[in-house]
Amino acid sequence: MPILSELGPTIIGVLLLAALSTVVLAAYRVPHRWAPLLAILRGALQLAAISLILSGVITSPVWVALALVVMFGVAAGTATHRVGWSRDHALMMGSAMALGIAVTLTIVFVSGAIEFSPRYVLAIGGIVIGNSMSIATLAGRRFTEAVNDHWDEVEGWLALGATPRMSTLELTRSAIYGALIPSVDQTKTTGLVTLPGAFVGAIFGGVSPLEAGRFQIVVLAAIMAAGSITAVVVAGWLAPVRQRPARLA
Repeated sequence: MPILSELGPTIIGVLLLAALSTVVLAAYRVPHRWAPLLAILRGALQLAAISLILSGVITSPVWVALALVVMFGVAAGTATHRVGWSRDHALMMGSAMALGIAVTLTIVFVSGAIEFSPRYVLAIGGIVIGNSMSIATLAGRRFTEAVNDHWDEVEGWLALGATPRMSTLELTRSAIYGALIPSVDQTKTTGLVTLPGAFVGAIFGGVSPLEAGRFQIVVLAAIMAAGSITAVVVAGWLAPVRQRPARLA
């Protein structure tokens, strides 16, 4: 079959890359060495399913909105799991991500930077949601790990009469900055070190390099804005500690 003949090399290549990742981690006895392989397999299945679904609904505002809601729910759940599942953490991640994403996408489309149409809403919305999830996870984990590593200092500030929020103020700021480092590096090296997927995909789709670059810089700015809001809300939410947090797995 034509489809299978086209997908054959792709499947072989992906399996070889996944196997290479697993072998390297296993050789060094890294914990959870199967995680990359399982993530790749899961991602492949999810992309196959979403490709079939989106091919029929990408022009429908209702279905696009539903797809974004599902993406957001999965992203918020994943980020919550990474910092320890609880009702309060779920509310924190959902609120932080929702605020950052909503404010950012409103600016993008109201300003006219990107055309307000179902396909663009889905494209940039999905990218911003995914990056907000990563930044929320990093902010939460970095803050929790920093508090654990510097608990003696935090206790010292509390003993001197500092409020729970003030006792972790510098740790909060460091966690926010640390969570944004990957996005900052990606943005400032775009075009020199990396060619982002949205940029390359637009060119492959027939869009001029200038137009693709315009779209990509809007995407990068949106990621930074949404991520900044998300990281500040997550770290700020966790900041008032009164007891040493449990270490993350």
